[in-house]
Amino acid sequence: MLEVPAIFAGSFVLALSGALVPGPLFTFTITESARCGFKAGPLLITGHALLELLLVIIVIQGLGVYLKMPMVTGIIALLGGLFLIYFGIDMVRTAGKMSLVMKAEGIPGQAARHPILMGMITSLVNPYWILWWTTVGLGYLVAVMKFGYVGVAIFFLGHIAGDYAWYSLVSLGVSKGRVFLKDSGYRLLIRVCGVFLVTFGAWFLFSAKTHLMNTSF
Repeated sequence: MLEVPAIFAGSFVLALSGALVPGPLFTFTITESARCGFKAGPLLITGHALLELLLVIIVIQGLGVYLKMPMVTGIIALLGGLFLIYFGIDMVRTAGKMSLVMKAEGIPGQAARHPILMGMITSLVNPYWILWWTTVGLGYLVAVMKFGYVGVAIFFLGHIAGDYAWYSLVSLGVSKGRVFLKDSGYRLLIRVCGVFLVTFGAWFLFSAKTHLMNTSF
């Protein structure tokens, strides 16, 4: 009986340690929470969690080894870098037209960015999310598989609980601080986050070059 809370607690802490590191999903949580309020954080993590559920299913079906291939990681990094640079530039470009008092549909280029979908996309194009799952995540997952599907389920619940806890806290803090943030400060925050995404994108492209150069044909 002690194994169940131990699996949950271990998975929760591992997820929290990864979530605390700033990345693309963290950036989108800040910008979307300032724009849409507290609900943005949980919705983004819901998309993130759905993608992780799919990944867990893939891994336990024995496909985890393919995600470690340099070509696969390189392609993910390449697509991810291009995606992040595009959205980063777009955020910087449209920041001057954004306002905290505008409705979501009133912000140019934002209507199609549903938080659940964006939570999935920003996770999918992050090669280091894949690397985490094929190293730390895979190791823990293999360890709990001896408890069968119950162990896997507890592991997954602990993992997403850590993500929900941190990103909900971030979203709450940003949304509550919105009344103290003027449009000028908000636009500056958007631009900073946009530059942050472009920087991450460039880093991913450099990583893609390294991985693809190590690919054997």
